[in-house]
Amino acid sequence: MSSIEVKHLTKEYQLGALTNIKDNALNLLKRLQGKPVVERKHFRALDDINFTIEKGEIVGLIGTNGAGKSTLLKHLAKITTPTSGKVIVNGSVAPLIEVGAGFVPDLTGRENIYLNCSILGLSRKETDAKIDEIIEFAELEEFIDTPVKRYSSGMSVRLGFSVATSIDADILIVDEVLAVGDLAFQRKCFERIENLIKGDNKTVLLVSHNIRQIERLCSRAILLDHGKVLSDAPPSDVSELYYKRSNKQIQKRQKQLAAQNITTKGTGEMKLLDIEILNKHGNPVDEVNCEDSLTIRVKFELESDFEAPELVIGTHRTDFVYLSSSSTALIEDRPSFKKGINTADYCLSYFPMVPGVYCVRVAFFDKNGRQIFHGETLKTFTLTGEKKAAGMRTMELPTTWCIDGIKHRV
Repeated sequence: MSSIEVKHLTKEYQLGALTNIKDNALNLLKRLQGKPVVERKHFRALDDINFTIEKGEIVGLIGTNGAGKSTLLKHLAKITTPTSGKVIVNGSVAPLIEVGAGFVPDLTGRENIYLNCSILGLSRKETDAKIDEIIEFAELEEFIDTPVKRYSSGMSVRLGFSVATSIDADILIVDEVLAVGDLAFQRKCFERIENLIKGDNKTVLLVSHNIRQIERLCSRAILLDHGKVLSDAPPSDVSELYYKRSNKQIQKRQKQLAAQNITTKGTGEMKLLDIEILNKHGNPVDEVNCEDSLTIRVKFELESDFEAPELVIGTHRTDFVYLSSSSTALIEDRPSFKKGINTADYCLSYFPMVPGVYCVRVAFFDKNGRQIFHGETLKTFTLTGEKKAAGMRTMELPTTWCIDGIKHRV
């Protein structure tokens, strides 16, 4: 028997402000008189969704914000009802959705544990048996008899996560709750979810923007887009499609920022004219294979001559983590740049990063270290390449192995 069956599930909402009693009465009168009434627009959060999850399956649900993920989970947890279609859930459900949202601020942490456990179906006796474990996991022993309204947001969510994951259920629905608290507590949450998944053969539906978690934990993934199922396949295939679609959006946004000069600052003595990504054949491209050489060509104009300045060209991720760079200051006989138009090439024999979108940054200093120009996200390019193993996205570094005292160069 399947744990979850979703058949032609559709959910519509009306957009715009809610109408009051007076407006409703006037609209009813207009309808009776045969006059036109301005209807609020309908928005389909879910549009004819179909899928089945078998008992013991671990399924990842991914998609951009607004794709319909949370709406779908609320139907599975019976928090809301569909406009059409149906959802069949066989077994008890533990929904980890908006954990901590149901706490009463004036009650203490302990009182909220009893209240939430009761809502989730536990008896007083069952809660008594679990309460010490819940408090210990949330790391709130010192504050458990303090009203929740005095908790920080992180403390409230930690307590909510601890309560929600203490419930024994056949089906576990997890919605972006692995990013709870600080880094140490996040790791603790992740380990608990892994234990719940692997230990009891539970059916799990996991929603996360962390695609690595989806690839690591799930046996299957579903990609939602504008309320529709775009792909239902192995996690590696679905995540690859998700990355490609996300990369296009990232590139579009970065080009807009670059065109508006939002990402640059300087004295005005240097004007950036153009940046090109050249492939191994010297042709301008937007995509480069990770195993091929590439050149970043920067064209700029100077208001005056600069004797032995420093030009830095580098790359960074879309979240501004710097990856690589090189400087003309490393050249033994540092070159000078003349007034007018100049061109500099930053040449790489290969770019040993995982496939994705990367950005170019440029900085220019005079010989005394005064910053003339600095810019990030000035150009984007896509790195392509085949993964060597399903679900693996790793960077290869120059390596030497030493086995039984014998060196082996890779």
